Amino acid sequence: MHEFNEIFIQILILLTISLTVIALTKLVNRPYSISLVLIGLILGLTEIPFLEEAERFIVQSEVFQIIIISLFLPILLGDASLKLSFSQLRREKGAVLALALGGTLLSFLLIGIGVHYLIGLSVVVAFTFASLMSATDPISVISIFKTLGVPKKLVTIIEGESLFNDGVAVVLFQISSLYLLSYLEMGWMGLTEGILLFLKFSIGGIIIGGIAGFIFSQIIRAYDDFPLEIAFSIVMIFGSYFIAEHFRVSGVIAVVVAGLIFGNYGAKVGMSNKTKVNIDSFFDTITFFANSLIFLMIGLEIKNINFTHKWGYIILAIVIVLLSRTIALYISLSVIKGFSEKYKAILNWGGLKGSLSIALALSLPRTFEEREEILILTFSVVLFSLLIQGLTITPLINKLKIKEKEGKLG
Repeated sequence: MHEFNEIFIQILILLTISLTVIALTKLVNRPYSISLVLIGLILGLTEIPFLEEAERFIVQSEVFQIIIISLFLPILLGDASLKLSFSQLRREKGAVLALALGGTLLSFLLIGIGVHYLIGLSVVVAFTFASLMSATDPISVISIFKTLGVPKKLVTIIEGESLFNDGVAVVLFQISSLYLLSYLEMGWMGLTEGILLFLKFSIGGIIIGGIAGFIFSQIIRAYDDFPLEIAFSIVMIFGSYFIAEHFRVSGVIAVVVAGLIFGNYGAKVGMSNKTKVNIDSFFDTITFFANSLIFLMIGLEIKNINFTHKWGYIILAIVIVLLSRTIALYISLSVIKGFSEKYKAILNWGGLKGSLSIALALSLPRTFEEREEILILTFSVVLFSLLIQGLTITPLINKLKIKEKEGKLG
């Protein structure tokens, strides 16, 4: 009981810091995620006695890493998929699918090859890192978009890309970190096995998520009780995630599909407006707490990373990731006729890396080959992404003069 109380106090201290930073940031109308990272960096680089234990807990505890993957990840994905309008997604399906599938896979290949040959990491380590860098995190960008009145078309595309490429990136991460070495030893047969495993992960997740979303959409038709329906949505999200993981398919894809069905079809056939508003408000609050801890942790982790004599390949990794994103995005969107060049520029620079990349990197077992190198590169790219890209996306949007009136262009 005493140990539990200590852990609770440590989490409460960090949450208090996070909420204070967020409250102050909102007063000046800036994205809170970037502010949290900056404060985390400051705290990580200074020694404040009463915070030492809390900081040590958040950056070293394997329990916390498990909480991120098993608790926060399903909630963040569930929240995003529940709120994404299927009708808007359908209108932008070409761009979303091109980026989430073609763009993610091409970026994965380019980063993996670049890191392997230019930095010298082994194939397994290089492609594990590439899978981490294939996921985008739109939290900071979306908040900026809403503040500046960016067209809904652009918001839908970047949300849709992030939601689906998270699923693809996690599948690539599982294959790269667990199976790639054995597949390489099998030669061309290994390539076939890898593709089949990718399809198994993906299709299995779609089936389980589809069943869960449909069943819970039917269940809520019998009720008009928002606390109960919120409870059902939580059970659906975690149920689809852990059932999929139990059957060794993608829990992330299962959550995304279940959330999309429940948030659109379920809302149409079984939710009152009051229920929909309360479900959205509930998940707003939960994801708010989750993100406040995750982004603070990104900054705090600086304490455990030794950058000595590694600046050269850190800079090289950042360049490889940026170039790969640019090449993959422009190639994948080349199939969409008449797509706005301004939108391409914003989508390219707005493809930030964030919480999912960090969570997956921390989930690697300590026995994993060159785990420390992956952590160094991942944290470096994420920090660059959030601080440099995140802070310069607003000037870019203003320079390109992208406003809501342009929503029907591109």
